[in-house]
Amino acid sequence: MYSVISLLVRPICALLALTASVTPAVAQRWQIQYFYDKNKSTLRISDLQFASPTRGIAVGFIQEGSHHRPVSVVTSDGGAHWQLMDLKEPPVSLFFLHENLGWMVTTKGLWQTTEVGKSWRKIPGLPSDMLRVYFTDENNGLAAGAKKKVEETHDGGAHWKPMAVAAEPPGLPNYSVYNWIAFATPKVGLISGWNMPPRRFPQRLPDWMDPEEAMSRLETPHLSYSLVTNDGGKTWQPHSSSLFGDISRIRFGPAGKGLGLIEYSNSFRYPSEAYKIDWVTGTSATVYRDRRFAISDIWLTPDGTAYLAGVVVTGQVRNVVPGKLQVLRSRDYSTWTELPVDYRATANRATLAVIDEDLMWLATDNGMILKLVK
Repeated sequence: MYSVISLLVRPICALLALTASVTPAVAQRWQIQYFYDKNKSTLRISDLQFASPTRGIAVGFIQEGSHHRPVSVVTSDGGAHWQLMDLKEPPVSLFFLHENLGWMVTTKGLWQTTEVGKSWRKIPGLPSDMLRVYFTDENNGLAAGAKKKVEETHDGGAHWKPMAVAAEPPGLPNYSVYNWIAFATPKVGLISGWNMPPRRFPQRLPDWMDPEEAMSRLETPHLSYSLVTNDGGKTWQPHSSSLFGDISRIRFGPAGKGLGLIEYSNSFRYPSEAYKIDWVTGTSATVYRDRRFAISDIWLTPDGTAYLAGVVVTGQVRNVVPGKLQVLRSRDYSTWTELPVDYRATANRATLAVIDEDLMWLATDNGMILKLVK
């Protein structure tokens, strides 16, 4: 078995020409279920998870000028009704093992819920610079974060210890991060990240204030990290390679299928690129990229159907002006179907949450939650 090593650490053919066929769909559409619409404030959703067909939660913060108020939005009826609730710490990401057990990473640590976000209890011990957790069962879990850190627990998060192998790839810790954890099977898994040193000549102004300078900054390759296990996390092998862009998402499916996402800087030809993965043979190939479509999340259903969610790019500098929300679907990774989205839905980023093809939601970074309906 090749494992997943070679397909994650090598460049993903980013400069080859690719033409994708997109067709419209009418049978299903994305309909708004929740929208935080208040004057002088915005709900910035950072993550969305559904632990069951009826119970889901989005977390983020309400921004009112320079003030940030951590909140969650919770549903117990599949999104028909949502309840806004305060949180005690700014949330970063969510992970649910099942409906009765989930975790929330915050900027200051880790919280646990047994009620899908109706209440939380703080779990001490996890360093404050973690970005994501992944639990294989109620006791065994991993946490990935900044400064080249990966932590592991074997008692449900009560105690954590650093994984020494995470520090082995080259690159200074202050410019390194592990950002994603995924398992293809109970045995085969990976943790991905990157190292990005500061530029020799730092930018003087934000991209939106000086778009010409932003577009003139060439995308340069940097180190991509992967830690790979073939024995369920008992041992991990570190790898690094030079790569354009950042691997921000990896979704594994059965029978060797997988889907990955690379996101690029403003100066790169494409904003993002989706690629298919065969984690048995260790091969990968680009399946979609478009100069006008910035993908921010991907999903792979059990039958191998791929979903791409993001926004239509509205200007030279991305992520400044919200664009139209767009979702594409493909079963053969060649012909892509565009699913209709409520015309009011605009965003800079979108996050998917999927139970199966009949139960799919997505959240935007400006306070909308939508469901795919017939």
